[in-house]
Amino acid sequence: MKRVVALLATVLLISGCGKDGAEPGASSEATLVLDFTPNAVHSGLYAADERGWFAAEGVDLQIRAPGDSTDAPKLLAAGRTDFAVMDINDLGTADERGFELVPIGALVQVPLASVIAADGDAIRHPRDLEGGEVGVTGLPSDDAVLDAVVEADGGDPNAIDRTVIGFDAVAALSAGRLDAATAFWNAEGVALRELGVETREFRVGDFAAKPFPELVLVTTSELAQAEPEFIEAVQGGLERGYELAAEEPDAALEDLLGAIDGLERLTQSAQMSALTEADAFSAGVTPGSLTPVRYENWKRFAKASGIDVPQTGLIQETFEK
Repeated sequence: MKRVVALLATVLLISGCGKDGAEPGASSEATLVLDFTPNAVHSGLYAADERGWFAAEGVDLQIRAPGDSTDAPKLLAAGRTDFAVMDINDLGTADERGFELVPIGALVQVPLASVIAADGDAIRHPRDLEGGEVGVTGLPSDDAVLDAVVEADGGDPNAIDRTVIGFDAVAALSAGRLDAATAFWNAEGVALRELGVETREFRVGDFAAKPFPELVLVTTSELAQAEPEFIEAVQGGLERGYELAAEEPDAALEDLLGAIDGLERLTQSAQMSALTEADAFSAGVTPGSLTPVRYENWKRFAKASGIDVPQTGLIQETFEK
């Protein structure tokens, strides 16, 4: 499938060499930092790596879990990684901070964010959270998610008490300390069910947005402009990996489990089942791809929710045509 990275005359900078000045035909070395501990949503990346699909595109890709520093824009700007997985809602924040980042593909094609409430008669709808206490991570995008879901149900977000809990939603909800918390339905939502905690999930995609890719693979505009063929090679491996995840999720999951020691099979299988049931890897478009329609869906959600939308135009220029 043809992917177009239309970034003006900078293509002339390639001159037949790959990344780091490698000779034609040599593999280009690159690193990719994940957004979180490896889990089922990353299975397409690991499948592509384990099956040699990045290598087949001429890319020697090293996939790394986030370390002490999880600030992907800073890592990219400092040259400590070439690619990073990011929540698309964080792109606007990065742009405000002066980072020019380019999304080149998508891990999922639907929103993963949700407001997860303790199950009970008191909270049957998002509007029922008025007067209650909801945990948020502290990221601006969390408040936007909470506001959007509650407003879409006719509630008043200003009538909700918010408590910053970091990424402790599972512990907080299982202990009954909160009425609800913002979290990913494919991760924390699954973990709560495994613990036997009954909840209600108010997913962004059900209340406040048309499908958009929650997790995207990004790089710097500098690298995208300088080496479009290299970017296209990474896109090729990404799409093959997520096509497998969409069509043969069990096979992709085995690749993930084989690559990462210590992952709990039952937990990852449950996460994969949740993603598959929601058609999260495909949802009507080519798995791994980033399409104009889905990006426009996100822009509408972002603008309505007070999330900054990057103004550089570089994002649109990397879309698959």
